[in-house]
Order: sequence, then structure tokens, then C-alpha cells
Amino acid sequence: MIDRYTLPEMGRVWSEAHKYELWCRVEVLVLEAHAKAGTVPAEAVAPVRAAAPPTPEAVAAVEAVTDHDVIAFLTAWADNTEPRSAAAYVHFGMTSSDLLDTALAVQLVEASDILLAKASRLVAVLRDHALAHKDTLRPGRTHGIHAEPDVWGHRVADFAFAAARSRDRVRRAREAVAVGTLSGPVGSYSNIDPAIEAEVMPALGLRPADVATQVVIRDGIAEWVSALAVLATVCEAVALEVRHGQRTEVRELAEPFRSGQKGSSAMPHKKNPIRSERICGLARVVRSYVTPVTEGIPLWHERDISHSSVERVALPDAAIATDYLLHLTTGLIEGLVVDTARMRANLDATGGLLYSSAVLLELVKGGMSREDAYALVQAAAMDTWDNGIPFRDSLLTRGKYRNMTIDESALDRAFRPDDYVARLTPVFDRLAQLT
Repeated sequence: MIDRYTLPEMGRVWSEAHKYELWCRVEVLVLEAHAKAGTVPAEAVAPVRAAAPPTPEAVAAVEAVTDHDVIAFLTAWADNTEPRSAAAYVHFGMTSSDLLDTALAVQLVEASDILLAKASRLVAVLRDHALAHKDTLRPGRTHGIHAEPDVWGHRVADFAFAAARSRDRVRRAREAVAVGTLSGPVGSYSNIDPAIEAEVMPALGLRPADVATQVVIRDGIAEWVSALAVLATVCEAVALEVRHGQRTEVRELAEPFRSGQKGSSAMPHKKNPIRSERICGLARVVRSYVTPVTEGIPLWHERDISHSSVERVALPDAAIATDYLLHLTTGLIEGLVVDTARMRANLDATGGLLYSSAVLLELVKGGMSREDAYALVQAAAMDTWDNGIPFRDSLLTRGKYRNMTIDESALDRAFRPDDYVARLTPVFDRLAQLT
């Protein structure tokens, strides 16, 4: 992922330097376990433990010759080991994937913990914003068209619960990827005792794979990327709502616009929803990695490396982009400008048409058949759409024309927007308990 969208904490998790630190940590733990078991000389441990991790530049210089990243790492690290002979016992009984998959699992856990903390923060911000606007009337919309009166807090509550569920998916996916292996060339423990694996994995915060071939099968990693994709898409749903609300014709919502910010190089009046648009764009990037990572589940026999080239790009990018999306979306809601007066005014923008459902029910309760009531309400609504006649006036006129008596007190009840949201209290009660 480019630096523009990389936050420092998550960027460090996926840095080359940190990767080699983790590789060293895994190898030292394995060496210590071997020494404890008497498999290798105990005096080999201290020199290896004291050796500084190789720099990315040193590893790259060796890899330019070997064309093998793990051998390059081991060679560069051995160069830092004194005496160098102690390095002979590093990687004892292991295969490359033992190191790669186990260290990758640690990275995925570290990335998950960063994402979970930020996702919880987003849930809290959405919850509090929704509760603050539980009485803020606005037009509810379906198909982009005014439907019935709603409150802004109801819309945001939906996002809050979705964000909480998405966070919990990441939490479950964290457990799915917290798996390592130290089982040798085809996973049969031919050159390494399973007791080594059993001792090392808890020290890394992992559990041993139930079975491995040369690799841990990628269903857990596919689950993890899929969970990130869903979380990123919930962020997009929030941003899309803001983009719609900031349109000039709607003007109910607006992103924060700081002092000195510019909206357009050509049009000084512009205040564009750039943060929301960036969220929508980057969510596509995260989703795009689901398929290639999932396709890493089937490999040739015990192992090939068709998955690894994808994962070197997809896993850091998905984590970094999701991290940035959570940061952006939280800031968007924290600074969101809600024009409550404009929301209330927009209730009247269609001359009362969004009360049609309650009018229909009132007429049915007054004795009309549903068919007659629907025909009357629809005809009156078309007068309002086409000729700008207030909906209430259209109803009364149409009723007289068809010799239908309309109880005006029933219309009074139907045209009260607060009545449409009176039963939302349990929703907000549940929301207040959301953590």
C-alpha cells in the first residue's frame, strides 16, 4: 500500500524490518526448545539470541544471488552471529514454510488487534452519534425517493450495529489465523519433534495447526480477508450516506471542512465529500483481494508457492487499507455536520407525499376498501407530483370528486411525522447497550 494511506502503527506490522524481527523470534524460540530437549548444543543458543536481526538491505543483497528469501535471511543473520558456527543449528529440522506461515500468523494477529481497537472506537462513535440524533426528524428514503418520516439516529443505528457485527467477524477471524506450524518438509514431523511445535506456539500467542502439509491451508486467511472486506464495506455504507446527504439538492449532511481547506482548483465555492469518496474507493480495494486470497486454498499436492506472491501484496494492503478506512470513517462521524433544520424542512419538500402510507391506512380504518383507498391516494399523489398541489388538498379534492367522505381529523393524524417514529424506542434502548 502506498504511504499516503498507510498509518504508522499498521505500517510497522508489515514492514520488512519487523518481518525479520519476527523470523528471528521464531527461530530463537525453536532453537531454545531444541536445546532444552537436547537436540542441539545448548551453547548455540546465546550467540544466536544475541545476534542482531539482519537488515532488509543485507537480506536483499544475498537474495539477489540465492533467489530464495529464507536462505538469504538465514545467511545474512548468520553473518551477524558470533561465533558463526552457532548459526548452523538455526532452522534445525524446519522447512521454509514453518518459518513463513508461523511468522505470518503473528503478523495477522498483530494487525487484527490494531483493527479491533479501531473498529470498537468506530462502533462507539456511531452509537453515540445515533443516540444524539434519536429525535432528529428527516425524510426516510427508499430507491432514493422520499418514503416516510424517519429520524437520523435510526439510520446511524443501523450502521452502528453493522460495524459491531463486522468487528466481531474480525475477532473470530483473528482466532482462525492464530495458527502456526513447525512440522517439516511435508508436515510429517520427519525431522522435528511435535513437542517443539507444542512448546513454541504458545510463546508466540498461537496454537499448533491441527494438520499441515508444508503449509497451513489458507481457509483461515481467506476468512480473515473476507472479514476485513465486510468491515470495509460497512465503512463504505456510512460514507455513501454522507455523500448523498451532502448533495446540493439534499444538503442535510456535510463532512468537516477545516480552515484553509480547498474544494476545487477552479471553483472556490466547492465543499466536496472527498473523505467519503476516498472511503468508497478504498473499500473496493479491500474487496478486490477476497478472490485472489481465497484462490490460495487449493495448491498442488503438499505445497506450491502460487499463494505466496498474492499474499505478499494482498494481506498487507488489505490490513493497511482497512486500518485507514476505520480511521477515516471514525473521523467522518466525529466531525459530521448535521443540518437538523434542513432535514426537517425536507420533510415538506414533496408537499406531504411521504404521509401517503398513513393516509391509506386511515381511509381503510374509516371504512373504505383497500382498493378504493389506494386508488384515491395514488390519484391525489399524482396531482401533487405533476401539478404541485399540496397532498392534503389533493386528497380532499379527489375525495369530493369521487363522492368519498374523508375525515379531516384522520388526515391530521396521518400528517404527524412524530407518530411514524414513536415505536423506535426499543431500538435505541438496544443501541445504548452496544459496546
